[in-house]
Amino acid sequence: MSDIDISEPLSDMLAPLNNEQKEFLMNNYTIQTYKKNETIYCEGETPSHLMCLINGKVKIFKDGVGGRSQIIRMIKPHEYFAYRAYFAKEDFVTAAAAFEPSVVCLIPMGAIMALVAQNNDLAMFFIRQLSIDLGISDERTVSLTQKHIRGRLAESLIFLKESYGLEEDGSTLSIYLSREDLANLSNMTTSNAIRTLSQFATERLITIDGRKIKIIEEEKLKKISKIG
Repeated sequence: MSDIDISEPLSDMLAPLNNEQKEFLMNNYTIQTYKKNETIYCEGETPSHLMCLINGKVKIFKDGVGGRSQIIRMIKPHEYFAYRAYFAKEDFVTAAAAFEPSVVCLIPMGAIMALVAQNNDLAMFFIRQLSIDLGISDERTVSLTQKHIRGRLAESLIFLKESYGLEEDGSTLSIYLSREDLANLSNMTTSNAIRTLSQFATERLITIDGRKIKIIEEEKLKKISKIG
């Protein structure tokens, strides 16, 4: 896997660096592949690497009461993850797993800290990344606690479309989630997710073919998401 070019996935992080710092970074990374559903890190582990998803799809999740899982974030290619806990001097409070076969670039946090100490612009890059993630997290907290089931599921479908895009037909989501994963993303039981998806299909907002979901009325879904 060493022949993978990471300069494009890491371009925004490489941009503030001078040539010597770029060379240092390029000498301090490894590439790891993960199979579908394989764990990338576990809750309670001590963080050691910044991770950047090269390709594939990754979920950040936390097991809650009664063993029910809650999907916290979905990582798309060229996004960074797994570094917040290190900056906070904490162990991981979440876990991560591959939704599908995925390739991840791992950079030791020791190397990141050495570069941050030398480069204020890189420090600002991470402050900006963490600030963006915190804003998204705050929005999501309100959505998952205050919106009704229909609003939460509609929001999840729009979120998946905006994160991962559509297939060539221009309407089928390019990520296939199990009903359980969709429920875990939307903070509801699997039975509620199945029932609400069926309602959306009856209302011709979507069509369903196994795990494939085709969005028919995006604006109506957005309206349902907005009113909650």
